[in-house]
Amino acid sequence: MTFSSIPGLEEVKNKLTASVQSNHIAHALLFAGKSGSLSFPLALAFAQYLHCTNKNENDACGTCPSCSKSLKYIHPDTHFVFPLGNISNDKDEERFRAEILKTWRSFLIDQPFGNLAQWMAAYDGEDKQALIAREESRKIVQALSLKPFESSNKVMIIWLPELMHPSAANGILKILEEPPPQTFFLLVTNAAEQLLPTILSRTQIVHVPLLDDEDVEIYLKKNFSLADEQRQEILQMAEGDLNFAIQLTSAEEDHHQQRFIDWMRSCFKKDYIKLLGLADEFHELDKLAQRNLFHYALSMMREALIQVSNANSISRAKGAEEKFIKDFSKIVSLPKIENFNKLINEATYHLERNGSAKMIFMDLSLQLSKTINP
Repeated sequence: MTFSSIPGLEEVKNKLTASVQSNHIAHALLFAGKSGSLSFPLALAFAQYLHCTNKNENDACGTCPSCSKSLKYIHPDTHFVFPLGNISNDKDEERFRAEILKTWRSFLIDQPFGNLAQWMAAYDGEDKQALIAREESRKIVQALSLKPFESSNKVMIIWLPELMHPSAANGILKILEEPPPQTFFLLVTNAAEQLLPTILSRTQIVHVPLLDDEDVEIYLKKNFSLADEQRQEILQMAEGDLNFAIQLTSAEEDHHQQRFIDWMRSCFKKDYIKLLGLADEFHELDKLAQRNLFHYALSMMREALIQVSNANSISRAKGAEEKFIKDFSKIVSLPKIENFNKLINEATYHLERNGSAKMIFMDLSLQLSKTINP
C-alpha cells in the first residue's frame, strides 16, 4: 500500500517519510488510533516505503520489484502477526499457517481499510475469540534472527497487540528493546491503554486521528456514485471512520432514522410490548445493520449533546432528525446523555463479540428506558 492510496493524514505521512529521509527511524513504532482510524494502512504503507528501492521524497515508487511484492503482501522481509481464532482442526500446522496467510493476503487486498470483525469473517472465525497466541513470540524471534532476503530492512508488523496472550507480549520484550540491525517493529493498536507499560516504553507512538469529514467526502466522491443527500448522511454516521463509510454506501437508505425514533419513544413510554417487537426486528437484521443502528444512536446522542449545550452551529441534524432532537433534548440532561453513550458503547462491544443480538438490544432498551424516565 502506498501513502497516496490513503486519504488525508498528510502531517502523519510527512513525519514518517521524513524519518526515513533523515535516517532517524525508531526501531519500534506504535501506530495508535481509535477503531476506524487508518493506523494499519499507514503501517503497511510505511513498510512498503522502507523496502522501496526507488523511493520518492513522500512515497514509495509503487513499481520497483520490492513495491510489486509489497502491494501483494508477499515481500519476504515483511512479517505479519495478527489475531486469530482457534479454528484449526488440521494436524499439519505448517499447511494451516500457509492457508491462513493466503487468506490474510486476500483480506488485505480486498479490504484495505478492514477491521477485526471483517478479518474474522474472512476466515470464518466469527464465533471464536481472536487472539495472538503465546507461541507467536517464539516465531517472531525466529523470523527476525534470519538475515534479510532482499531488502536492507526487516519489518515485523503486529496488528492489534492488545490481543496478545500475556506470555506472547512478555516474550517479545527483549527483542523489541534490542532488535537485530535494520529491523523495525510496527505495532498497530486501537487500544494503547490495554498494552503492557513495558511495551509502551519500548515504542515511539505515532498518533493517528480519525479522518476529517472533508477527506472522507473526497474519497467517497472519487470511488462511489452517491446522491449528495446520501453522502452527507454517511459522513454524519461515519464520523471519520472511512471503513464504516464504505460499508454504509451499500446499507439501507434511511440509516435507521425511523427505527431509532420509534425505539427512543418506546423507551420513554416504557412500552415493553413495543420494545420486545423492536428486539425481534433487531435480531432479524444482519450484523452490519445492527451495528449501524448503534452507530446512528451514538450520532444522535452527539446531536442531543449539542442541542443541550446550545452549540447548534455545529449540529448536523436536518429535517425529521432536527425536530426529534429538539423534542428529545427537553427530556435529557448532560449526565443522561453521558450514560446513554456508555450503555450504547457497551452494547456495541458485546454485539461485536457475538452476544445474542435480541438479548443485547432488550437489555440496552431497559437500561435506556430507566435512564430517560426513572
